[in-house]
Amino acid sequence: MTKKSSISRRSFLKSSALAGAAGMVGTGGTATLLSSCGGGASSNENANAANKPLKEPGTYYVPELPDMAADGKELKAGIIGCGGRGSGAAMNFLAAANGVTIVALADTFQDRVDSLAQKLKDEKNIDIPADKRFVGLDAYKQVIDSDVDVVIVATPPNFRPAQFQYAVEKNKHCFLEKPICVDAVGYRTIMATAKQAQAKNLCVITGTQRHHQRSYIASYQQIMNGAIGEITGGTVYWNQNMLWYRERQTGWSDCEWMIRDWVNWKWLSGDHIVEQHVHNIDVFTWFSGLKPVKAVGFGSRQRRITGDQYDNFSIDFTMENGIHLHSMCRQIDGCANNVSEFIQGTKGSWNSANMEIKDLAGNVIWKYDFDAEKASFKQNDPYTLEHVNWINTIRAGKSIDQASETAVSNMAAIMGRESAYTGEETTWEAMTASALDYMPADLNLGNMDMKPFVVPVPGKPLEKK
Repeated sequence: MTKKSSISRRSFLKSSALAGAAGMVGTGGTATLLSSCGGGASSNENANAANKPLKEPGTYYVPELPDMAADGKELKAGIIGCGGRGSGAAMNFLAAANGVTIVALADTFQDRVDSLAQKLKDEKNIDIPADKRFVGLDAYKQVIDSDVDVVIVATPPNFRPAQFQYAVEKNKHCFLEKPICVDAVGYRTIMATAKQAQAKNLCVITGTQRHHQRSYIASYQQIMNGAIGEITGGTVYWNQNMLWYRERQTGWSDCEWMIRDWVNWKWLSGDHIVEQHVHNIDVFTWFSGLKPVKAVGFGSRQRRITGDQYDNFSIDFTMENGIHLHSMCRQIDGCANNVSEFIQGTKGSWNSANMEIKDLAGNVIWKYDFDAEKASFKQNDPYTLEHVNWINTIRAGKSIDQASETAVSNMAAIMGRESAYTGEETTWEAMTASALDYMPADLNLGNMDMKPFVVPVPGKPLEKK
């Protein structure tokens, strides 16, 4: 029997960004929606003029986010990982542009492949023939080796570094769901492969969709313009109800059960601080331009039903310039929920819960206008807009590398997780160079040695006196 909670990650992400205000200005093809809450547009302009920019306009990346990608070369995609996220990404890709299609599918299990094939047939009239439906742990190679221009990788996170590496070797543009790795070995694979992709002028986008959410981009631009002054710290949250889980069914091998229940196993998901909370950590590393140098944290397992990972973490990150980031995430029913990011500066603060900036006295001086965005654009879904940007970049013959950027926030989450698991302080230098590798040595679709899959216990046992 499959058990699911009533609240999903997707619904939390969308609900966490609901807010409204007034006013809009356009910057190129990307809308920057804003309001001055303390005296009209002229006051806002004067305040911005007095601010010292953290970065000069034109020195940082701002994506163009029209409703759809421009027409151009036909693009044939292969989907690697046909579960819920892979199926969603497939539909996002098809909604992002004309002249795009899906021609091949891969998954560990036949029922997953057939389910997405049926969805594509029913909803998009796309027929995936039997000889383009690949099954097994190595099925990704068959999709990449087929006649595809781009690949969408949405397998369990531990598999993504090797699949990205193979795709780039075969000169394919890549969309990688986040997180893009779960350990140090995967991190180094991602970084090396990203460099190869850049050398080949390939386009790599990751599923950190806040980078393609107009409210976040407008907030980023305001902060880069100096609206809150120098960044001095922040707190990021992903506290929500328990996620889904799957009870083991008769006939499932050890490996099949873990992969079908992947979000609850640390070797597959990286634990929820990596798999989910990476979104929030990523916002701080993106806005600040900093990576952590060390992390000290703790966590525990209180309510989780399957798997071997924690259901709560609290991490103190020390960033490169000495400022601190507090990271908090929890997946337990019946607790206070919060999915947002808060950044403090010398002149004010920004909070994504309501997409507003306040001065040090608590006055709202800027707020994102969701109503204006809806009035100006038909497409406001960041999950689709990331594909719009990806396709536009490919068709323009340009290169984009989000993998290297996402790898930083990904490694930060790994540092926090390992500190909580062990009770020790972790450092960027030690973690990125470590031999940490979560891939089971005896990986196969049959029975495996289950002894390594235990819940971590930090520190040392009490010594008897």
